[in-house]
Amino acid sequence: MPRLSQRFSSFPAYPLAHIPARKKALIEAGVDVIDLGAGDADLAPPAAAVSALQRAAEVPAMQRYGFGLGLVRYREAVAAWMDTRFGQRVDPMTEIVPLLGSKEGLAHIGFAFAGPGDVAIIPEPAYQAYLGGTLLSDATPYVYALRPRTNFLVDLDEIPADVLSRARILYLNYPNNPTAAIAPRDYLERVVNVCRERDILLVYDNAYSEMGFDGYVPPSIFEIDGAREVAIEFHSLSKTYNMTGWRCGWAVARPEISTALAKVKAFTDTGQYMGIQAAGVAAIESWAEFVPQNVAVFQARRDAAVAAFRANGFAADVPSATMYLWMPLPERIASAAFADRLREEAGVIVLPGSGFGAGGEGFFRISFIQSEARIAEAARRAGAVLDAMLEELA
Repeated sequence: MPRLSQRFSSFPAYPLAHIPARKKALIEAGVDVIDLGAGDADLAPPAAAVSALQRAAEVPAMQRYGFGLGLVRYREAVAAWMDTRFGQRVDPMTEIVPLLGSKEGLAHIGFAFAGPGDVAIIPEPAYQAYLGGTLLSDATPYVYALRPRTNFLVDLDEIPADVLSRARILYLNYPNNPTAAIAPRDYLERVVNVCRERDILLVYDNAYSEMGFDGYVPPSIFEIDGAREVAIEFHSLSKTYNMTGWRCGWAVARPEISTALAKVKAFTDTGQYMGIQAAGVAAIESWAEFVPQNVAVFQARRDAAVAAFRANGFAADVPSATMYLWMPLPERIASAAFADRLREEAGVIVLPGSGFGAGGEGFFRISFIQSEARIAEAARRAGAVLDAMLEELA
């Protein structure tokens, strides 16, 4: 067999890679599986998006290459939404990059701004695309562990000066996956100032911008003075509109940054299917009606999850945003061992904190992707498995 590259060998195991096969095997064996793993809700996308895709599938022009330009109406819809939602005016042709889901853009941005000798600061636990893009671009990852003592924020004052001097990219994601943490505005102001002073690209993953609860409204990084100089912000239709499999998102940045990402993409893909972008237009235009109702469902599931897991022996904080609970485990219980036993013995799928990197050890994540009743049953099973593991250690 041909020798694998050193770059490939540097990749850790992907946290979700083995779960679909195990889930399939359990279901085939007759197990009642409750999957709270991936952030992939069992809810429908906007009906207008489905209808738009159906219509587009019958239009011959939609079947052609979209290239980087894509569907101009999609760019215009994104620009209008950024203005309506955040008060940020962006040029649809020069400051927006259509993406095949935000994940590929988050991974590809490193190819344009980092290379050998450069550092990318990566929070941990985190979405693995940050680490993947860093390793693929031959840059050096500096991993910062997100822990409760900093409210799961990256404290740049704790990063060594020699690391900051070589840093070209800082990845941030608030509201945060998997911890559900949110970032105060004064924190974002400090981060933007540091990035401006040190000429660091701030890669701001805002995939959960519309999943705020109890009156919390997540901001755009561009609402912070000076962010336009150094930031690129990523958005996705996946969580907001229950369109995970559609792979439709975008990045926003000033032209000098956006065109760099667009150039990388020109060598790696030929654009999103324009029919899906047409559906994206319909989804975005349904924002005012669809999103509040959708978020209300997730808030009800959040409340049910917090109550159920607390009742079964877990410490569950009430998140202000996202679709996740990030819950600590007793010190002697490894997160991977707990997740494996919960899946194999009780048919409940959760993600171990260690699957998001070593910095996530000691926690596990559940997603609000099933009904309140199913979440409650999953919590009951999880409590029984945890009790059994603790009894074995006694």
